[in-house]
Amino acid sequence: MWTKSYSVTTKEVTKEQIWKLTTDIDHWKNWDETVEDSKLLGEFKVGEYFMLKPKGGPKVKIKLVEIIPFKKFTDQTSFPLAKMYGEHFYEETEDGLKITVTMTMKGLLSKIWIKLVANDIVKSLPEDIINQIKNAKKL
Repeated sequence: MWTKSYSVTTKEVTKEQIWKLTTDIDHWKNWDETVEDSKLLGEFKVGEYFMLKPKGGPKVKIKLVEIIPFKKFTDQTSFPLAKMYGEHFYEETEDGLKITVTMTMKGLLSKIWIKLVANDIVKSLPEDIINQIKNAKKL
């Protein structure tokens, strides 16, 4: 198993603002520069799916596997002989809202999918979270 996390603590946004932004999957392309298009297929609830088209990559179908409103949601992308999990966690602290994204890859071919997909996602997390905060402030 491979896991990488990135966190930012900020007083610029509330958990309600960041939750509204990040759970509005249809509009991720408005703030995430790595996303060409995204579309929620149904409702934002466990067991539902969304389609994601990263810039320069193929469309992928991603499943919502855990949701705790205003605190956390986790998505799962299935690859041949591997699964990738994206955990989006929001925690109120004395220093502000702590935003953490953790990417995890499991499975026999995880090393290949880490090289092909996960490393690029992790590399873009600092900029992605800055863009989340900037855009959530407008809500």
